[in-house]
Amino acid sequence: MDLLITNARYAVTSNGSDEILENISIGIKDGKIAYMGTDKPAAAKTYDASGKLIAPGFINSHTHLGMSLLRGWAEGVNLQGFLERVWAAEGAIMDEATCELGTELGALEALLSGTTTTMDMYLNPAATHRGAVRVGLRHIAGPIFFDFPGLDGLQWEQRIERAHQWKAVLAEIGGPYIPTYLMPHSTYTDSPENLTQVAAIAKELGVRIHLHVSETQAENDDVATRYGKTPTEVCRDTGILDVPTIFGHGVHLSDSDMAIAASKGASVGHCPGSNLKLGSGLARFNDLRKSGIKVGLGTDSCSSSNDLDMFSVMRMAAHVVALRQSPADVDLTSIVRAATIEAAHAVGLADRVGSIEIGKEADLIAIDLHAAHLTPVHDVNALLVFAAGRGDVTDVWVAGDQVVANRTSTKIDLTDLIKRVNHRVKALDPLR
Repeated sequence: MDLLITNARYAVTSNGSDEILENISIGIKDGKIAYMGTDKPAAAKTYDASGKLIAPGFINSHTHLGMSLLRGWAEGVNLQGFLERVWAAEGAIMDEATCELGTELGALEALLSGTTTTMDMYLNPAATHRGAVRVGLRHIAGPIFFDFPGLDGLQWEQRIERAHQWKAVLAEIGGPYIPTYLMPHSTYTDSPENLTQVAAIAKELGVRIHLHVSETQAENDDVATRYGKTPTEVCRDTGILDVPTIFGHGVHLSDSDMAIAASKGASVGHCPGSNLKLGSGLARFNDLRKSGIKVGLGTDSCSSSNDLDMFSVMRMAAHVVALRQSPADVDLTSIVRAATIEAAHAVGLADRVGSIEIGKEADLIAIDLHAAHLTPVHDVNALLVFAAGRGDVTDVWVAGDQVVANRTSTKIDLTDLIKRVNHRVKALDPLR
């Protein structure tokens, strides 16, 4: 073994049986999990996990990492007010270098809090991908599509050109393996004609699609007024759903929408924190899952939910189910799975990550249980969802590479990053 994680008090596997193993060792070889058991095979390095819980790294299935620079910028507003406030700030500072800087900050926050993979939709995706890979994150990004030039100033033809170049860009930048995505923003910022073109390119290239769908009732009403359809129906009729697709939010999907999405194999990135804060509504988590849709959890951006903490997202997801239905309808195992293996299915990585199983890539986190708020342990899933927090994460591995050691990045200097961020956001002062 290259690394042997020994003496873990618990390992939450998120495997097909949702096993929670005790007093277990996990061996890693060539970036993959190669051993699980109670023996201690020879290893070049060892990590003593005594008193710790090992879990799959969390998968954030919908976020905008570069917007970490706008944390706290748009408060006390709904989605429309949020967009108006944020787009002005983005127009002032979000050039390629700033997108890279903001994503570097967001990627570090994600990793320090136990998230190893993000589905990240943002401007200048090549720049954002460089920033995230530098920190060690498994970072899913893709070309963005708007009908209009947008904050990045690209014309439609330039967006199409970048889509065709994207696989080569990813190969040049490198980093942990990710599936290839195209990312039209939504059915209200991309016309059916243009969505049809994006779908055709996705089919041609054999890639996946991510876009916002039914985040608010106002969005549904707008799309219905324009096209006489729901956003999901627009996705179906333009061919978007003919390739693997993940919806961001899906708060206001009707029963019919769910049936369409399920029949096409679409998934949903559920962001309860952002939806609650912006007053967008309460997604039907259990109904989505019962319809056959794979549901992952996400944070959305730091400017709409203020952090990238997947522990708080799990907690809010459970609370939303209790509020919509009843506490008896909260299945804690399904909540943990939505942050791990179900999210991996949603984003197209379930064959590689999302569970602790031999042959999977070693995207793992260690959680220190030596804490008053984590004592005693009666129910491990309840502990993860309702008690543990990002500050309890001590160590993180991505594809076997230790990117966080003893709560500190092994890749970049936090003090220097904070200095660079604070210097750059001074350009926002005239807009305050």
